[in-house]
Amino acid sequence: MEKTNNKSIVSLTLGVLSIIIPYIGLILGIIGIVISSKSIKEIDKSNEKGRRLAISGRVCSIVGICFQLLLIFLLILSLSVFFITDPDVSI
Repeated sequence: MEKTNNKSIVSLTLGVLSIIIPYIGLILGIIGIVISSKSIKEIDKSNEKGRRLAISGRVCSIVGICFQLLLIFLLILSLSVFFITDPDVSI
């Protein structure tokens, strides 16, 4: 029975969390991409199971990073529109 690579499980977990958790998900997504890359290299060397988990973790991390960047962009845009259009608020 072949062992599943633990880093591939961690990369998938971080990828899913990067989609779910706002703002911190950007950091989790970056860490997930790094760990999934290391996991794929280890799997290629040792012939362990978990390559599909690592690839899924990488995809989820990329999607999470895109969502987080969009969320941050929309936050900055909404704050700038609020401060530009409200005459009573001074910076």
